[in-house]
Amino acid sequence: MTVVSTDFCVIGGGPAGLSLALLLLRSGARVTVAERSGSLERAYRGEILQPGGQAVLARLGVLDGIVARGAHRLDGFQLLQGERVLMDIDYGRLDPPHNILLSVPQRHLLAELLAHCERYPGFRYLAGHRVHDLALVGTRVTGAEVTGPSERVTVRARCVVGADGRYSKVRKLADIGSGRVDVFDQDVLWFRLEAAGRTAGRVRIFRAAGGAVLVHDSYPGRLQIGWTLPHGGYRTLAEQGVKQVKARLRETVPRYADLIDEQLTSLRQPTLLDVFGGCAPHWERDGLVLLGDAAHTHGPLGAQGINLAVQDAALLHPVLLDALRHDDFGAQRLAAFRRRRQPDIDRVMKVQRMQSKGMLGGKGLGDLVRPVAARLIQHTPIGAKVTRRIAFGNPAVEVRTDLFAAD
Repeated sequence: MTVVSTDFCVIGGGPAGLSLALLLLRSGARVTVAERSGSLERAYRGEILQPGGQAVLARLGVLDGIVARGAHRLDGFQLLQGERVLMDIDYGRLDPPHNILLSVPQRHLLAELLAHCERYPGFRYLAGHRVHDLALVGTRVTGAEVTGPSERVTVRARCVVGADGRYSKVRKLADIGSGRVDVFDQDVLWFRLEAAGRTAGRVRIFRAAGGAVLVHDSYPGRLQIGWTLPHGGYRTLAEQGVKQVKARLRETVPRYADLIDEQLTSLRQPTLLDVFGGCAPHWERDGLVLLGDAAHTHGPLGAQGINLAVQDAALLHPVLLDALRHDDFGAQRLAAFRRRRQPDIDRVMKVQRMQSKGMLGGKGLGDLVRPVAARLIQHTPIGAKVTRRIAFGNPAVEVRTDLFAAD
């Protein structure tokens, strides 16, 4: 058994965990990150980076490097009924410099964050290590037990941070509920198509009788496809075979019918995402705090996943440094993060419910109301405010560079 001593043990090497690790390292803290995957070549869902997340990563000094590894610039969102454009949200109207969307392979984002973390002697990265228990003194969390391919590691830490996603093992071990709420009526079937020379330039949502399909460019020359289906409905459709699945998709996105015919050859290719919302009733206990999807889970609409993760890290960063300075990692002090962040999370959930009903809802009255709502969103101050909120999140979120130590 190996024993590691550190200030912060971060479980989960995703956007939230590595962004927080770099913030803490730049502030002079020691950080150990345990990530269950052995490499960055793993399955990812979210690729869209909103302007708010771009701003945080730029202040961290990693955004240019992420883009240099490969990304697509997207100009905004479109909602289409068949081939008719109902809504066209142009991000070029937002305040620069971050007035675009970026489609970035998540491995590029993580590789750049990891490369910057590895510049600091106080950093340790445990790839291929799964958390299996928390270390406790009484009820206070004092570290974590993680197991890798050939070793078991005890990480002794001043604070454990659960950044291990929507099905967080840390949250379960800490006996904190997920707060799952099935507020969305859809699941999403994700897959990619090779599509060199067929760039979309936008995040597009196509509505048709076959369902709603989200399409955006995916680096290097692919299209990311997200087909929304009634919750639990894919199993019935899949039983009819790949030909029926392809027929439904061609009906919804006929402009990509040739690619679907050529490349979607097996029902093993797509990944089905269980879409749900959730917010843990509390995000902290003595010696432990949750962030990102481990604390609050959202649907894919509005591309909020990475945005929320890196902004969470920016907000948790000063709270953890304050706790370190006072040598107090009690739940009451750590709860400052949740109190600051909870209103933002509630607003995101509210907007996503509206988006789900407005963009993905079925036929009926919605078909009459949707074009009117689209015009209001595009051409009124309220619509502009909603767009800015989706793009930037809470404008008060900032990176506390004043807390950085001299590099």
